[in-house]
Amino acid sequence: MSTDSPSPATPRPFQAEVSRLLHLMVHSVYTEKDVFLRELISNASDACDKLRYEAIARPELIGDDARLAIRIETDKEAGRLVIADNGIGMNDAELAENLGTIARSGTRAFLERLGKEGEGSALIGQFGVGFYAAFMVADHIEVVSRKAGEDAAWLWTSDGASGFTIAPASETDAAKVPRGTRITLHLKDDSRTFLDDYEIERIVKTYSDHILFPIELIGADGAAKQLNSASALWQRSKSEVKPDEYTEVYRSLSGQLDQPALTVHYKAEGRQSYAALLFVPTQRPFDLFDVERKGRVKLYVKRVFITEDAALLPGYLRFVRGVIDSEDVPLNISREMLQNNPAVTQIRRAVTTKVISELETFANKEPEKFTQIWETFGQVLKEGIYEDFERRDQLLKLARFRSTAGDGWRSLGEYVAAMREGQTEIYYLVGESLDRLKSSPQLEAAKERGVEVLLLADPVDAFWTTAMPKFADKAMKSLSQGDVDLSAVPLKEEAAKPKADAPKDVGDLISSLKAALGDEVDDVKVSQRLVSSPACLVATAHGPDRTLERMLQRQQRGINVKPILEINPGHPLIAAIDRARLATDQIVVDDLAHLLLDQARIVEGELPTDPARFTERLNRYLVAGLAVQNTEGRPA
Repeated sequence: MSTDSPSPATPRPFQAEVSRLLHLMVHSVYTEKDVFLRELISNASDACDKLRYEAIARPELIGDDARLAIRIETDKEAGRLVIADNGIGMNDAELAENLGTIARSGTRAFLERLGKEGEGSALIGQFGVGFYAAFMVADHIEVVSRKAGEDAAWLWTSDGASGFTIAPASETDAAKVPRGTRITLHLKDDSRTFLDDYEIERIVKTYSDHILFPIELIGADGAAKQLNSASALWQRSKSEVKPDEYTEVYRSLSGQLDQPALTVHYKAEGRQSYAALLFVPTQRPFDLFDVERKGRVKLYVKRVFITEDAALLPGYLRFVRGVIDSEDVPLNISREMLQNNPAVTQIRRAVTTKVISELETFANKEPEKFTQIWETFGQVLKEGIYEDFERRDQLLKLARFRSTAGDGWRSLGEYVAAMREGQTEIYYLVGESLDRLKSSPQLEAAKERGVEVLLLADPVDAFWTTAMPKFADKAMKSLSQGDVDLSAVPLKEEAAKPKADAPKDVGDLISSLKAALGDEVDDVKVSQRLVSSPACLVATAHGPDRTLERMLQRQQRGINVKPILEINPGHPLIAAIDRARLATDQIVVDDLAHLLLDQARIVEGELPTDPARFTERLNRYLVAGLAVQNTEGRPA
């Protein structure tokens, strides 16, 4: 025991998130309490995997006890359930770290969801909190653990409420754990059904049949009955595997209780030999938007677990769960060397291609079910359009979008097939809200000519569109950036326009507006986008889109690109500003120019640069307008 450790049996508090988690588990009612046993077995399996991996370099860790197994014991009289393994084990510091804290990011948001009615059991296990699920059925837990290669055994105890203690294990307890971990649950009265042999066997068969290590139930006579098949399901032929078996493996790997939306199971032979079993979930994994963007596909080498941090799929496929079992990667490879190992690189490339191809096939065969996958994971898949040039065309083909054509999803193939006569580009508009996009003035000319516009409201849309992708040799063009000319597309029908005489010399009006606005704008131009609105803001052709610039500004990474103000010369407000200019009333022109600019900002969801000046100007013209109404005899 280290000199800076607390004295034996000194109580220690749980991390705040753990305390809250335990409170939710103990005081809430979950419909799937048997998930606790799956989680404890999964943890025991991980411990055996870790020992087998460490023993590649240090075979003395296994010694004479080479048969790794998970054992379940019951004591019905005392109401105790024991889950033991002879895996890697833990020392006192690791017991405190692993059973006293939740180190994974996003824990706060996880707890928010866990507290929602009906979601609890479906989330247990997703954030390294599987052990704590045991407190749903136990009011007291004891953990005795001895780390492989170390002499000392340690006892961790807790009632799930008042923190935990760690002390050297007694000789009796230590003798039961030559290596590994032994967890004793003192079951609550309403959970003693989990001591019945048939109930334990049912849970193991349902959730843990694929675990590679024997799971044994120890009978009263000391005889061991193996409950699981302990076979690597991914090494079997697809024709031998039942759908229920796939579901069991998926749930064990993902920690979720939903059904897989898509299963990819195959064996590759040739330059690289490996078996792959991959799942696309139905529900979002909770860490889908974790900033680290890590995948959760496990790498095995000849049935030996190596790591789940080998980045076997790119970040934009991080929602995929599963196993890759290689025959060629060296067993003694370090985790650091995995990133540069040629065999792993080849596997990574081949598996990524296979997953994208399977998604394409699924989209063609089951379009409605694929739409559900897109609604769940489309935001993440679109990251690949920006990052993966090699597969950009495939990802664009998979992509689904909202558009002005209706309320449903549209593929780019459907968009191109419906393009108007004279239309040569795919038009889109990026924004932060679908409703705001639908009412954007930048759509007006496209609507007038019946041109469909893709409405992109996900944050990632502001990034992947900067790659200026093409689809079917058609460039994708933003309606809020650079010049737009739709004149080659015939009018769908003659649209009603505001009745106002356009200024005779628009050039002079633009010069006056530029003088009034100064360096607040990059330029003032006549708009080809507007039909019924007086003005709008657009980005320059070579700078970031307006939405991207706003996002970067929030992160203090913006470059303060000034917008272009586009005006509609046929709008009554623009005509009124021109009359004020002709009357040489520059103060009025300055006021109206800034009101016009601030109005365009508000339509985009922004605030005026100077809200106080905006309010002052607006009030001044409201008062003047009301005074004119009174003079003309109309009610104020």
